[in-house]
Amino acid sequence: MLGAFGRAFRTPDLRKKLLFTIAIMVIFRIGSFIPAPGVDYRAIQDYTLPDNDILGLINLFSGGALLQLSIFALGIMPYITASIIVQLLRVVIPRFEALHKEGQSGTAKLTQYTRYLTIGLGLLQATTIVTLARTGQLLPGLDPIVNDSPWTAFLIILTMTAGTSVIMWLGEMITERGVGNGMSLLIFTSIAASFPTALGSILGSNDGLQKFIIVMLMIVVVIGLIVFVEQSQRRIPVQYAKRMVGRKMYGGTSTYIPIKINIAGVIPVIFASSILAIPTMAAGFGEATDGWVQWVQRNLADPGAPLYIVFFLVMIIFFAFFYTAITFNPDEVADNMKKYGGFVPGIRAGRPTAEYLDYVITRITSAGAIYLALVALIPTLLFVVLGISTNIPFGGTSIIIIVGVGLETVKQIDSQLQQRHYEGFLK
Repeated sequence: MLGAFGRAFRTPDLRKKLLFTIAIMVIFRIGSFIPAPGVDYRAIQDYTLPDNDILGLINLFSGGALLQLSIFALGIMPYITASIIVQLLRVVIPRFEALHKEGQSGTAKLTQYTRYLTIGLGLLQATTIVTLARTGQLLPGLDPIVNDSPWTAFLIILTMTAGTSVIMWLGEMITERGVGNGMSLLIFTSIAASFPTALGSILGSNDGLQKFIIVMLMIVVVIGLIVFVEQSQRRIPVQYAKRMVGRKMYGGTSTYIPIKINIAGVIPVIFASSILAIPTMAAGFGEATDGWVQWVQRNLADPGAPLYIVFFLVMIIFFAFFYTAITFNPDEVADNMKKYGGFVPGIRAGRPTAEYLDYVITRITSAGAIYLALVALIPTLLFVVLGISTNIPFGGTSIIIIVGVGLETVKQIDSQLQQRHYEGFLK
């Protein structure tokens, strides 16, 4: 692999793409440390934000920028949310589904809608964060870190929203001129940046070395499981009949439909974490002596609580099936195959093919949902057993994202090396 990296950097155009990607990632990290105007930066240096809170999730995806109320405090989260919403709206709004089927022009239009929605969500999230910061509810235990001046609040909201726009532009620049998917690489950068601090906190605890070794072994095992599953495919054979067009014969070839075990990716885990964080946020606005607030804090605020684990499992499985049903339409695939003369051997074209694909997808998604639930819960359960704080970025969501993005980026570099007649990373 080191030799492949050397060949990649010796190729002029590929070296330029790699250096450009690294430069954008460095700029993104620098922006995460520049505080927004009007923020008491020193007061928040040693504060720890719980990761099970929705703000903790945003802080994780921003690489710690939210905790510092920097110009990139919102991170990539508004864009992720906007992208998911636009995909879900394809089921509700026929116009969006029609644009999706139009090809490149329709995709460009949907991307434009995603950008507008990202700015709107960024404005909404920035307003919420600044409001919580002014009232002292963003970082409980600290005095308000933003003064009550309306002009200061407006300036911070404007700065954070502009930062979201810059992050979106940086991600698109990587996709266009660099290597890999820009948004995914920025998420990768944010999460990976938090790992050294978390490892240091484990080493500094009681029996730190022993816990550190166990955690590292857990990470290696989970990464191995993720790589094995993410690389696995169920290949459905497809045969294309021969057909005469003019004087030329077309078709007669054999191919396959590659179906990943985890079609939904990390989206079900993000959805489940976000929904479970809503009651915790609502409890923050209630009185500590209220019965419902105490119940939420006891059962839904702690990732190690039995009820939290049950709800987390159920929602991951539900959203795995829900998101797969949105992204993979067996009827559409069967119709496209029939249109071009394709069929699955032993299965009639049309409706029988759609039913067969739906049967296969249901079985595969069942395995993928169980895999997601296991990967998401193994780190949390281990931390509870070892007595380690769960407020560290080793949750299943983080590891799945890092490994998944790493695999996809290596595949893209590998394909570009093979186009230049070099041996790639994968053998």
